Amino acid sequence: MSINSLLTAASAAGQLLARSLILLGGIFLPLLASAEVPASISDPIVKQLKAARADLDYQVLSPAPLDGFYEVQVEGGPLLYVSADGNYFFDGSLYQVRPGQFINIRDLRLNAMRQEIFASRDTGDMIIFKPAGASKAIMNVFTDVDCGYCRKLHREVPQLNAMGIEVRYLAYPRAGIPSDSYSKIATAWCADNQQDVFTRTKNGENIPRALCTDNPVAEHFALGQKVGVTGTPAVILMDGTLIPGYQPAADFARILGLD
Repeated sequence: MSINSLLTAASAAGQLLARSLILLGGIFLPLLASAEVPASISDPIVKQLKAARADLDYQVLSPAPLDGFYEVQVEGGPLLYVSADGNYFFDGSLYQVRPGQFINIRDLRLNAMRQEIFASRDTGDMIIFKPAGASKAIMNVFTDVDCGYCRKLHREVPQLNAMGIEVRYLAYPRAGIPSDSYSKIATAWCADNQQDVFTRTKNGENIPRALCTDNPVAEHFALGQKVGVTGTPAVILMDGTLIPGYQPAADFARILGLD
């Protein structure tokens, strides 16, 4: 997909998300703070980008590890590396060459951000499946009830719990908000017995839709976009590592050092 397509998609997604958050009373979590970059630098960069695409929102995050460039986040879209005068940018991954390895700079930034978020984030709005005893490890899972691999992963939650792994679910309806997938998953979060309705919906049972205005699905969806989720299931470990896609329970146990 071209950068123009990505930016156009970001604009549409951002507008849709904003409308959804207003309707649902949600709060869009802020992007990384731009305190490291003075306004004398960030303002001209944003002004130049706005001159080309005024429909998008930009935030200058920090100097890039590349002389003369800055990291700029498009709200709901890609991370850009923009020249100090705002006239040039490139998107995609920036790698640092180190002995024996190439380091993805964007992944380092996102890992640190994800670790900070989930270390302090309240769990009251998650649907959580805990082991019988003490939790030895935690998986934060962005999920969609209509996703086949999400359902496959959920069928293995008892196995994960038996190995001491706590599974914390956040909602990420891939079809967006509003959509039937959104209505299904929001119904689970609005239920008195969230675990039961969530599991029955995952198993394909047609649960009557019952939406509450204070459900956290829009906030979860915005958070997922912020931390780099592009599909489901997406598992974020407590060290900030993002594991996209399905993995068998035994593989997660090995990743978490529990095998």
